[in-house]
Amino acid sequence: MSNMKKMWTGIGIFILLTPLGLLVPKWLGVRGAWGEWDSEEIEKIVGYVPEGMKRLAQIWKAPLPDYTLPGQNKGLVFESFGYMISAVIGIALTAGVMYVIAKFLIRRSGKG
Repeated sequence: MSNMKKMWTGIGIFILLTPLGLLVPKWLGVRGAWGEWDSEEIEKIVGYVPEGMKRLAQIWKAPLPDYTLPGQNKGLVFESFGYMISAVIGIALTAGVMYVIAKFLIRRSGKG
């Protein structure tokens, strides 16, 4: 199997596993998708908030907070649209980065 085929297979597997991120929190009794918890939710889950997380929470702001687009109205249809746009952007960025890394590694190995 070629490196490119392995890369696309890996991305496909991650896409298929994505719904687990919405199911696992329900099993744990927490809100939000897996790994998207704020500091308060982390404190409920593990009992404290790591110092690094506290520090980065002050610096990093999500590009599409709560999956809403700038100027987007709240409502089920609009929220779903925000989720879909976020997914497309995330998949495109991930695929693009993986493609560049794969091309770099292939070129470096002398096989490309």
